[in-house]
Amino acid sequence: MTDFTNTPEIADEDIRQRTETILQDARETSDMGKVYRELLGVIDLTTLEGTDTKRRVEELCNQAVSFSALPDGLPDVAAVCVYPPFVAQARKLLENTGISVASVAGAFPSGQSPLFVKMAEVRYAVDEGAQEIDMVISRGKFLEGEYSEVFDEIAAIREACKDAHLKVILETGELKTATNIRRASEIALEAGCHFLKTSTGKVKPAATPEAMLVMLEAIRDHHKKTGLMTGIKPAGGISDPETALAYYRLTREVLGSKRLSKKWFRIGASRLAGSLVEAIRNAKNA
Repeated sequence: MTDFTNTPEIADEDIRQRTETILQDARETSDMGKVYRELLGVIDLTTLEGTDTKRRVEELCNQAVSFSALPDGLPDVAAVCVYPPFVAQARKLLENTGISVASVAGAFPSGQSPLFVKMAEVRYAVDEGAQEIDMVISRGKFLEGEYSEVFDEIAAIREACKDAHLKVILETGELKTATNIRRASEIALEAGCHFLKTSTGKVKPAATPEAMLVMLEAIRDHHKKTGLMTGIKPAGGISDPETALAYYRLTREVLGSKRLSKKWFRIGASRLAGSLVEAIRNAKNA
């Protein structure tokens, strides 16, 4: 296993400046309607509230399958993301739609539970039909420098996922520095995650372009080193097309256009889809 104490220091101001430059220099496209459709098709449509009910989950699943029924040639979203008790319901409602069911599990959003409890919740969600698991790292252990324990937890949960894909949430707003975000990315990547994810959406700041750039570069470098492909999922506070476009452009510039499919790129959001539909129609009528 890598000695994660050796992660090179990254200057936060350098990341800020490079993020700004990439977004300023990013190539524009004349067909913004096409880009907005692509963004709609990579959304993980999410409800993760203590007030969630079966009715709310049913409404979310109905929304998830509604877009392709509109007279606009739209795709449906990539996945629906719910808490574990609602997985079986969502899986039944989305059967044969091509929309995946994702579940947060493993003591979301705090990460503050013993590993056997986290693994039991992950196994439960998978047994209920979750095809994707979104777990959050133990930030407390990470900030104490217990990097091997963080690695071991992710690796154990990866095994508990069986065939389900694992998205590892770093909660970048609590990691604070670019160096910490890079180190946490390297730990999750080496532990075998399928996706890196920025945030739970429960703390501020949530997703930021600067954190995204650090994570994208870690994914790029891991691929160069190992040949393994890993996806990226910004989440938290992404509610308008302009914000979503920033993450789209960063991913394209760092990893290339081929990584912009739902296999490798997702956006976690609860309010973005409707505004994207409006943007698609406005672009069509422009």
